[in-house]
Amino acid sequence: MKKLISLVRNVHSRQCQPKLNWSAQVRFLQQDTVSKPKPKKYKYPSFYDPYGPRPQPSSKIVELAERIAALSPEERKQIGPALNEHLRLPKQQMISTQGMLSVGAKQEAGAGKVEEKKEKTSFDVKLEKFDTAAKIKVIKEVRAFTSLGLKEAKELVEKVPVVIKQGLTKEEANGIIEKIKAVGGVAVME
Repeated sequence: MKKLISLVRNVHSRQCQPKLNWSAQVRFLQQDTVSKPKPKKYKYPSFYDPYGPRPQPSSKIVELAERIAALSPEERKQIGPALNEHLRLPKQQMISTQGMLSVGAKQEAGAGKVEEKKEKTSFDVKLEKFDTAAKIKVIKEVRAFTSLGLKEAKELVEKVPVVIKQGLTKEEANGIIEKIKAVGGVAVME
């Protein structure tokens, strides 16, 4: 009898369990479809002053400005350090310009050092313009020496004037310029 009851329970429990359908178990996760509000676009007047209208300077300030403007350039250069000393502001220190080439070049030029001009060894090829009828040929030629895809080469050519290749020797640059000239484009060496 116990075996019969256990058999009936097993059969009954299997019949009551839902059949698994694997295709019904697949769920696709989707992002929440919460719409984000569009950013507000503000219309600014033609003349926008974020700080609002400024009050007129006092007569004392106007008088000081006139007196400073009347000073000689040498005296005007002394105003800043004198104010710093009088107001006990911290002394300004030089900032390291290591790695800043443009600042270093300006300082050397200001010191009176004459740089010797170095002979340029690397050149860039710049596509200036091209004939619209030869656009496809120009794109193919650009693809040949830039290893770009068709779409990238087309976008590059459409941005004329644009630098096509950088860091070339003079001979390589001249060869590329001649090839572009042969297909109907105008390129220059920089």
